[in-house]
Amino acid sequence: MSHRRRRAAAGDTGAAVIDFVGVLGLLLLLFLVVLQFGLVLHVRNVLVAAAQEGARHDANADVVIGEGKAVTEAAIAQGLSAKAAGQTVVSAPTLVDVGDGQQAVEVTVDASVPLVFVFPEIHLRVRGHALREGP
Repeated sequence: MSHRRRRAAAGDTGAAVIDFVGVLGLLLLLFLVVLQFGLVLHVRNVLVAAAQEGARHDANADVVIGEGKAVTEAAIAQGLSAKAAGQTVVSAPTLVDVGDGQQAVEVTVDASVPLVFVFPEIHLRVRGHALREGP
């Protein structure tokens, strides 16, 4: 091997380490984005299921409108951590006209989902509906 080839090969030392650090940084960022996306979807699904459960409870013919709020809060507390459940606000169930003389019960849940890294937090508002049973 000539002297010139050895010198050129010596100039590339350490390049693999720099490439590794650059790719590792991008992979870490991608991992955090996927993790955050999964967290937001999980919280949204729990909130939607809880709102629907509260609306279905109040839609029963023998139930007084308003009990669904406690059912919704209990479902949220069971599905999320205490900190995340504490950041949710459940509105009182309301009756909504859907036409043909029928009414539906609507339960609205507002929540803030904290984000990892430097992203701002996301505000979610979900609604659950159920047709009110007649007497």
